[in-house]
Amino acid sequence: MINIPTELLRTLIAVVDLRSFTKAAQQLGVTQPAVSAQLKRLQVLVGGDVLDKSAPGVSLTPMGELVVNYARRMLSINDQILELSTPRERMQTIKIAVPGDFVAPYLPSVLATFRRQWPQVRFSVKNGPFDAMLRDLRQGDLDILVSLTTTGPSHDARHHWIEELGWVRGRNTNIDLNDPIPLISYGEICAFHRVALMALSQAGLDHDLVFVGSSISALSAAVRAGLGVMPYARSRITGDDMVVWDDGPLPQLGDLSCAIHLRDGGDQQALDQVATALAEVLKPRLLRGGRYELSSPLTAAAYLIG
Repeated sequence: MINIPTELLRTLIAVVDLRSFTKAAQQLGVTQPAVSAQLKRLQVLVGGDVLDKSAPGVSLTPMGELVVNYARRMLSINDQILELSTPRERMQTIKIAVPGDFVAPYLPSVLATFRRQWPQVRFSVKNGPFDAMLRDLRQGDLDILVSLTTTGPSHDARHHWIEELGWVRGRNTNIDLNDPIPLISYGEICAFHRVALMALSQAGLDHDLVFVGSSISALSAAVRAGLGVMPYARSRITGDDMVVWDDGPLPQLGDLSCAIHLRDGGDQQALDQVATALAEVLKPRLLRGGRYELSSPLTAAAYLIG
């Protein structure tokens, strides 16, 4: 019977996680040619290519994706067996991807509460285009993905809800429909922006992208200053100096689908607790009068402690 040495699997996981042969070699304490040789040996043992040589960078073949998923499980079991004889605190990094800073204000309190129960856990949070983040999740490069899309969630979403969008303006902001609509947004990478452009186009209205910002604090400041209007989730608008323009002349915006996805494998108990706490904080509750309420981080903490 053929056995696959665990060092070959660890080399593959290092290359995939770090997306670099050089960085993997540095982490493993070997040379880059040694990393290449180990991957070639692994491919001989599994009977096919695990890395797609036709794609730029480090990209997995369909077989490679399967091998990586199985490798993570095998290495996890291997390490758990070793800990039976030499128990020690094992550090773990949970990698989370979020849509811009839409979730950022709600993350720290949830993660801080989680660490009080799981002190060996660290967190890595990043954002980027949805398609790229979803690919990283399926390849095992991410543990949790919070997504905002114009389409419904995939069947494997752990949590799902709808975010209603609205036009946000400063208290004294008005617009003339004869002129291009002054638009404030994160730019083309943002789902809010794409929904707004579609609504304006369908209504036959031109737009002028007067302000592009990378954070909600910068965008909010632009809205308060009266630079223009911003498409945003209705449930996230707070304060008296910005309002959702329900009775304005602009076309109604479509809704977005928000979902939380978990990768296969890994410590599912830990991942599920973080995902459930995030969902509890992020899911808006519609109150009477059209107002929304978000759960407090303390409410989410119950899911981590209870």
